[in-house]
Amino acid sequence: MIFAAGLGTRLRPLTENMPKALVPVGGKTMLERVIQRLKIAGCTHIVVNIHHFGQQIIDFLQENRNFGLSIDISDERDGLLDTGGGIRKAAHYFSGKQPVLIYNVDILSNLDLTAFYTMHCRSASQASLLVAERNTSRYLLFDARKRLCGWENKKTDEVKSPYPEFSPEKYTAYAFGGIHVISPELLQEMQEREERFSIIDFYLSVADKMEIKAYPAPEGLLWMDLGKVESLKKAEEILQNSL
Repeated sequence: MIFAAGLGTRLRPLTENMPKALVPVGGKTMLERVIQRLKIAGCTHIVVNIHHFGQQIIDFLQENRNFGLSIDISDERDGLLDTGGGIRKAAHYFSGKQPVLIYNVDILSNLDLTAFYTMHCRSASQASLLVAERNTSRYLLFDARKRLCGWENKKTDEVKSPYPEFSPEKYTAYAFGGIHVISPELLQEMQEREERFSIIDFYLSVADKMEIKAYPAPEGLLWMDLGKVESLKKAEEILQNSL
């Protein structure tokens, strides 16, 4: 599933007349880049959620004949459902038997998606999250076994955890990388939730019962958040020599 429903507010004025997913970077739209990465990894079926200028995304996919893949649209034009709600709404498009790879459309990375997905399938985890050591304000907190235990906002000192008397300093802090794999058990668990919710809040709410594991970014991994105009400029330079 590709998250493509965001408003792209950090990319204005580029997103005043188009969805973030169709903003070009290195001669291709963000959406096309992610689709091609998934296709190379062996994916044959993709779900794309839409909201902001959603019809443009539908038209773009039709014009490109879905890039030779089976692509379903999860329509959120009546109201954004946040990341967790977006997965919940789209769940009926999935088989219910295989884990689902989730990819934020504004993430540029050369992560080996096949290896990442295979690692998850061979594990006992209900979700595997790409994480990295990088400067940000919000961190996911993991124990020595790389199991999710909490969340912390360094700017506000807000802490979230399913465990009582939780002490953030005892855990390893990683930034979420916007790419994750979620197993059918959690997709089923989501159906009991409200319509709109954050996937991170959901993971935290089940972290004491389900195994939500970190997948630390391999050394040398290219990873960029393209959600800001300045990031696009850096990506243009990098794409001249890679990907």
